[in-house]
Amino acid sequence: MCTRAFPSMPVGFWNDPDGARYRASYFERFPGIWHHGDWVELTVHGGMTLYGRSDAVLNPGGVRIGTAEIYRPVEQLDEIVEALAIGQDWEHDVRVVLFVRLRPGLTLDAALEAKIRATIRTHATPRHVPARIVAVDDIPRTKSGKIVEIAVRDVVHGRPVKNRETLANPEALEQFANRAELAR
Repeated sequence: MCTRAFPSMPVGFWNDPDGARYRASYFERFPGIWHHGDWVELTVHGGMTLYGRSDAVLNPGGVRIGTAEIYRPVEQLDEIVEALAIGQDWEHDVRVVLFVRLRPGLTLDAALEAKIRATIRTHATPRHVPARIVAVDDIPRTKSGKIVEIAVRDVVHGRPVKNRETLANPEALEQFANRAELAR
């Protein structure tokens, strides 16, 4: 939360003439206080660990995981163009699901899945290792280029996607619906 204005703070949204969406996004949770929604931990040494958006943080078994902790090692692999991770509600808990966009001509086989899992386990923890890895053709993103984990999570859970008009490629969401790999 920020109690004073700062240079990179947005002042409004496109196509929001009365500011209703802007106020709902940043000022509803704590009235009168700007709340961006990122989880930040202050360390004992005076530093900060930024976990990312609080609504996109994964929480398998009650352990908070920032998606960047998964993306960092995965996107170093030559086979991976980009990745997107979500928490899927599963059997009274949350399981990590990783969607990967592969280099052209590659397929996600058992060997590549094992390589991805081993890389994540080596560079993070066993909790970071996804329960499911699914290849996709495209990763949806906003017009400003940010991947949209929350929209994908909503599609996977069969919920409506909010702010679809902010997406550069909303058609990419269709490939995340009703995936057989996520029903088991």
